[in-house]
Amino acid sequence: MRHLKLVHSTEATPAMSVKIAFASADRKTVDQHFGAAEAFAIYELSEDDARLVEAVQFHDSDTAMDGHEGKLAAKISLLTGCAAVYCNAVGASAIKQLLAAGIQPMKVPEGASVDELLCGLNQAMLSEPPVWLAKHLKSGDASRFEAMDEEGWSE
Repeated sequence: MRHLKLVHSTEATPAMSVKIAFASADRKTVDQHFGAAEAFAIYELSEDDARLVEAVQFHDSDTAMDGHEGKLAAKISLLTGCAAVYCNAVGASAIKQLLAAGIQPMKVPEGASVDELLCGLNQAMLSEPPVWLAKHLKSGDASRFEAMDEEGWSE
């Protein structure tokens, strides 16, 4: 596996942001089945921006459809902190494990544009986010308040 994590040290993380993963070999379109995904592109989405923060590529032996059940845990662990993962297909066992990890599996047609999906999510984030996204944004708010409490904020 090759894993690239981008660090943006000059910019603070936006107050309201989520990480979204895409099963994508080219980082432009969703073109992979979750269990057999050759690669994931992970974006951080905020109110006015979306930026690639991680890219992961698996070896051929890690993506074979046969016997991939044991490989699901590693992929799900890799996506820890993501609100959702977009893919072309996802099996029942993977759905169950993703949901247990707090990651919403999203099935989209092959070739769906990552940019268009991010744009749609950004618009939803600003108006009426789907329940899974609103839940994730709300949990992010709690961590901001915990950080403020640690800084010694008082009324």
